[in-house]
Amino acid sequence: MHGVLEDQPHAEPEYDDAAIRFLEALWGEGYLSPGGPEEVDRVLAGLSLMGRTVLDVGCGSGGVTLHLVERHGAAHATGFDVELPVIVAARTRAWERGLSQRVDFVQGPPGRLPFGDESFDVVFSKDALLHVPDKEALFADLWRVLKPGGHLAASDWMIGHDCEPSEDMKAYVAAEGLSFAMASPARYRAAMEKAGFVDVVTVDRNPWYRDVARAELERLKGPLRARVSAAVGEAYVDKNIRTWEAMQKVLDSGEHRPTHLRGRKPG
Repeated sequence: MHGVLEDQPHAEPEYDDAAIRFLEALWGEGYLSPGGPEEVDRVLAGLSLMGRTVLDVGCGSGGVTLHLVERHGAAHATGFDVELPVIVAARTRAWERGLSQRVDFVQGPPGRLPFGDESFDVVFSKDALLHVPDKEALFADLWRVLKPGGHLAASDWMIGHDCEPSEDMKAYVAAEGLSFAMASPARYRAAMEKAGFVDVVTVDRNPWYRDVARAELERLKGPLRARVSAAVGEAYVDKNIRTWEAMQKVLDSGEHRPTHLRGRKPG
C-alpha cells in the first residue's frame, strides 16, 4: 500500500495496475503513499537537494522522484523499485514531463542495492522500507551508497513496539495482504546508529495520519467511490474500505506509528 522494496521476490507484483490506479486516485498522480507532495516536503524540511544527486528507494510510480527534481532542484534523481509495473509507470510519467534526462528509474531484485559505494548525496524513501525484515542490513546498505557527508531522509510505516502484534494489528496486516515487516522507531534508530549514521532523528506522524486516514475512509465511502469503482471495480474498493477500517483501529490505538527518519553519514 505504501511503496515497494520487498525482501523476497513474488510471482506476481504486489502493486499491479489496479493497485496503482486505486492508490493514485486516493493520493494523487504518481503517489502510492499518503500526504502527496506536501508530506514529501515535510520529510525533507530543512534539507536542501539543490544540485545534488538523490536516490529514491521504493520509488513506486515515480511521482515522488519527479517532485525531488521539479520542486526541490535535485540535479539528478534515481528511482529504484523491485516491481516492474510501477517502474514502467514512472518511466512513462518522466517522459511525459520531459524529465527523462534528469531522472532514471531502475528495477532490480530484492537485496543489496544495484549501485556503487558512495554514489549519492541524499537517499530518500517514502513508506517503502517496511517491506524489508532485516533493518540492520537495510541501513548498512543505505549507508554504503551514500557519499560522506550525505543525508538519509525517509518516512516509513512502523509499529509502536517490537513485541507480539495485537490481534487488531494482525487483522490489519492480513487485510493489506502485503509483505509488511514493521518494526518500532527504536529499532530503526538502533539500526541506523549501528550502520554509522549520526544526528539520527525520528518524528512521530501517528497524530497526523490518524486524522488523514479517517478522512480518506470517508472519501472512499462517499465522493470518491463511484470514480474509483469505475477504475478498479466495486469489489476492489470494498476490500480497501475494509482495510482502511482495520487500519484506523491500530492508528487510533497508537500501535501503528508512521514516522519520519533523518540521519547523516559523517564526512
